[in-house]
Amino acid sequence: MKILIADDSRVMRQIVLRTMRQAGFGHHDFVEATDGADALDKVAAESPDLVLSDWNMPNKTGIELLRALRGSGSTVPFGFVTSEGSDEMRQTAQAAGAMFLIAKPFTPESFSDALSGVL
Repeated sequence: MKILIADDSRVMRQIVLRTMRQAGFGHHDFVEATDGADALDKVAAESPDLVLSDWNMPNKTGIELLRALRGSGSTVPFGFVTSEGSDEMRQTAQAAGAMFLIAKPFTPESFSDALSGVL
C-alpha cells in the first residue's frame, strides 16, 4: 500500500512516519507532500491508498484538500493528523468524508486504532 503524508512541517512528516512504523505500518510505501496543493498533485500522480493530512497548511488546507478530492470523485481513504481535535473539527472532517481525526500528541496506539480497519 502507498500512504501519502501531507504536512507543511518536514519534522512533523517524519514524526508521523516514525509513529506509523512504531504502530506496525512501516512496510508500506510512503510519499510526502509539503502542503495541500502539493498533496492534491501527488494524489493524482501517485494514486495513494491512504492520505494522512494535517489540517492547517498553506496553499490549500487539509479540509480544502479533502473537499477537492471528494469533489473530483476521489474516494481515497483520508484521515487527519492535526494539533486540534475539537468536536466541531471532527464533525466537519466526518461530513467532508474523512474516516478519522487523530489529534496531536498521538501515540502508535492511536494510529493502530484509527487505521486497523483501513490497512
